[in-house]
Amino acid sequence: MPLLPDPQPAERRFPVISVDDHLIEPPDLFEGRMPAHLAERAPRVVDTEDGAQAWAFEGNFYPNIGLNAVAGRPKSEWSMEPARFDEMRKGCWDIHARIADMDAAGVWASLCFPSLIAGFAGAAFSRARDAEVGLACVRAWNDWHHEVWAGTYPRRIIPLQITWINDPDIAAEEVRRNAARGFKALSFPESPVNLGLPSLHSAHWDPLLQACEETKTVVCLHTGSAGSPSWAATQSAGAPLELATTLFPVNACTTAADWLWARIPLRFPQLDVALSEGGIGWVPMLLDRLDYVSTHSASGMANAWDGDISPSAALRRNFWFCTIDDPSTLALRDRIGVDHIMLEVDYPHADSTWPETQSLLADRLAGVGQEDVDKMTHVNAAKLFRHPLPPAAWATGGVDA
Repeated sequence: MPLLPDPQPAERRFPVISVDDHLIEPPDLFEGRMPAHLAERAPRVVDTEDGAQAWAFEGNFYPNIGLNAVAGRPKSEWSMEPARFDEMRKGCWDIHARIADMDAAGVWASLCFPSLIAGFAGAAFSRARDAEVGLACVRAWNDWHHEVWAGTYPRRIIPLQITWINDPDIAAEEVRRNAARGFKALSFPESPVNLGLPSLHSAHWDPLLQACEETKTVVCLHTGSAGSPSWAATQSAGAPLELATTLFPVNACTTAADWLWARIPLRFPQLDVALSEGGIGWVPMLLDRLDYVSTHSASGMANAWDGDISPSAALRRNFWFCTIDDPSTLALRDRIGVDHIMLEVDYPHADSTWPETQSLLADRLAGVGQEDVDKMTHVNAAKLFRHPLPPAAWATGGVDA
């Protein structure tokens, strides 16, 4: 199954910082990064009977689903079937090739979430039967991300960590340790209760959230990071995958409301929360609903919200919103808060705009003022994740990185 030819480099009209991309973990990720006595129990890539490849861990198999790595493949060959590494574009799992693909689409910097062996928020390791092995896998994944994925090109990759979600005190220690070596973000389950963990509406997660607030670590909540919520339409028998992906923004809306009414912005007023792959179309609706509920069904309920800032103002202050393509909603950017809107490319997933990111933005941002364009394409993300902006040589088509 041949890949498409390499795309022609796009004119860099918009220096993009993508706050939601993905990496496919390479087969050598755990080599030399696990404690010696656990090395034989680390996840490993194996060939399957049907000729595909999968990660094997504690007797379970985690295949690289084809739709997770479709960059550079003809759409006629997109499927949910497992994929081999030699069937993927090398930029999926090789950092040097990834940077070249970013250059081709005019993407200056990228925040990359894990794939299936870890889960979007490391939940696969936290489900390990042996907690010592699971925690060692979390640390090995972060070490690899620090040394190789982000460490090879530190100006191009924003370091993102996973953590040990079974124990918030250990998780907090990991966040502080990783912040000290440059990590800027944490991928955390959007709804811990769907993993059988305590609710956000308790003090259980406070040690971890306190560590994130203290270290300015952004809490990134990626759609699908905690499995299908109980309200998801995907519970319907026979529902196609397209139903779940259509409703990604509903996940984000529900997640934001849950975190908000858990009073997390009141307990941690300087905590930043980014909603990944959730779009922005739902934000004006939620803002309106929060304002209405606050003066009606929640009126006089001091226990529900007793802060000196309204729920809608807290949403605009503590939460950051990420869009792949929401053309109808861009006109409402001021209502959302144009200072809190960022872009996603979602390479190498099926939702990705790569390699047509620049041409899509040229169409969607036509008529938008330059200051707002700059904010949404790269300035907001650089500010949130404390990441450098591109040098002039790169922005004008060079490769100085």
